[in-house]
Amino acid sequence: MPEIQLGCHTVRSHGMKVAMTHKHDWLILLLLVIIEVVLNVIEPFHRFVGEEMMEDLKYPLQDNTVPVWAVPIIAMLIPFTVFIIYYFIRKDVYDLHHAILGLLFAVLITGVITDAIKDAVGRPRPDFFWRCFPDGKGVYQNVTRDVICTGDKGVIKEGYKSFPSGHTSWSFAGLVFLAWYLSGKIRAFDRRGHIAKLCIVFLPLLVAALVGISRVDDYWHHWQDVFAGALLGSTVASFCYLQFFPPPYDVDGIACFPLILVLIMSLFL
Repeated sequence: MPEIQLGCHTVRSHGMKVAMTHKHDWLILLLLVIIEVVLNVIEPFHRFVGEEMMEDLKYPLQDNTVPVWAVPIIAMLIPFTVFIIYYFIRKDVYDLHHAILGLLFAVLITGVITDAIKDAVGRPRPDFFWRCFPDGKGVYQNVTRDVICTGDKGVIKEGYKSFPSGHTSWSFAGLVFLAWYLSGKIRAFDRRGHIAKLCIVFLPLLVAALVGISRVDDYWHHWQDVFAGALLGSTVASFCYLQFFPPPYDVDGIACFPLILVLIMSLFL
């Protein structure tokens, strides 16, 4: 990040300038959005699912504990709120821009990789039997014993998208980025032994982990799907954060963010 005099570079005075400096990055973000839409439209690979394999895929079909619409709130809106609060404290448009851009890259790159793997692998979900045969009556090919699904096509399509977990990868992408961001702002690695700071940094990670656990509890994913999603989201988020900010233990990665304010924010987020 460039050296700036705090309070002098606001969205109004320098917002357009910093955005135009990164105009190609914003165009790439738009491209990622288009790719993400395409990956969700195309049909995933329909892996062979034999009659005997169905014995392990008969978990009940139920609603999501964390609905799809809640994932962007968890992965993006919560971090955005923190970024904006910090901006009003420091009036640093460069920090705000890089935080938002880095977060969007983390989430969208993770989304594209996740959905590309989903479509290519075609792993059936744990509740695949009831997606395929909503009436509970299995129909199989005479020779190969592969499934002949009789359920709703949209539900069946989602049934082939188990690996990796999208809820988990998106949540970890956004919240791991937030954890990196907070660790720099509250000086979590200043080696003064304030464990309370680490608790604040770990809070977003706990939320992301609970989202992942809910995917197994809801029988929408196998544990391997959640583990892979968490690893993917965390890795991409780390790369994206370090692309825009120095490591939080670096002297340039440290900025004052009042600890009491962070504690108050954690009660509401």
